[in-house]
Amino acid sequence: MDREIERVLPRELTADYLRSFFGEGRYEYDPDAIEDALSTPVWDLLDRGGKRWRAVVFLMLAEGFGADPTELLPYAVIPEILHNGTIIVDDVEDGAEIRRGEEAVHHRYGQDIALNAGNALYFIPLKIVERNPADLDPATRLAVYEMLTHELNRTHLGQGMDIRWHNSDEVAITEAEYMEMCACKTGCLGRIVGRLAAIVTDQDDDVEAELAAFMETVCIAFQIADDILDVEHSLDRAGDFGKAVGNDVKEGKKTLIAVHAVRNAAPEDAARLQEILAADDTTDAEALAAIEIMEETGSVEYARERALALVEEARDHLDSVPLTDDVAAELAAFAEYVVERDA
Repeated sequence: MDREIERVLPRELTADYLRSFFGEGRYEYDPDAIEDALSTPVWDLLDRGGKRWRAVVFLMLAEGFGADPTELLPYAVIPEILHNGTIIVDDVEDGAEIRRGEEAVHHRYGQDIALNAGNALYFIPLKIVERNPADLDPATRLAVYEMLTHELNRTHLGQGMDIRWHNSDEVAITEAEYMEMCACKTGCLGRIVGRLAAIVTDQDDDVEAELAAFMETVCIAFQIADDILDVEHSLDRAGDFGKAVGNDVKEGKKTLIAVHAVRNAAPEDAARLQEILAADDTTDAEALAAIEIMEETGSVEYARERALALVEEARDHLDSVPLTDDVAAELAAFAEYVVERDA
């Protein structure tokens, strides 16, 4: 998969690549500057690992619909590149310190470079559609463009809600609002995987909609599972997870766990939890105190139950998608994995 990404964004940028990929400059490109500000920070992040599951699921779906996944391999990197762009920008907006076990990109390279690189990753995948490696007809290419535009717009609605809540001292949101944020911010990237696979393999609108719903639901469950992992990993296991201890608490994130805990904890505990979430600087001890309130209120277990229920809902959507039996079984198992994983 990384080799395919390198076809789109090489590690080393040359003048020939820039001219062939972005067009002739009016005067003269500076390949070294563009490499330092774009390719280097992006590949720094990519080389740290990451699950690459969005690309893998896209290829599974293509095969499940009877297409040759090798012919569609260039399209598999579209959601992967987009995902990493959202990570870079999200870390800046959240003030995150660690990503995949190392400094967040903006800490290592500066906010200006991080934002430019992250934003560029929203647009670079469009060059794949433009170059049309699978020789898609004009109507199909237009459908891909329109789908990407729609879903990427919605990701910013989700991020906007998350930022607004992060900047508020109170946990004043409903569970439904939290779930909608997840559907937009995280779910849309999953919807891109499903819808892209359906569009390029010429599935009908109903199949595309069901597959989009499956992927969106799995991604919401994935986000809740991520929130659970952040709470459950202790100081001595934080390195394995690749995040600082109580990262979500320190960032003041209004997760499903936090929302449930504030609604159900004793008044003094709810007030203390909101105080910790609102603090500009939170110690490990304070983060762990907040986590203890969440656990004692049963909020972690509640979130796990919601995630498991979403997995069942996702499988119902999958039942309506005409995939081969083996691919359908693998996707159902994948849906369970996103909740049961420990990293």
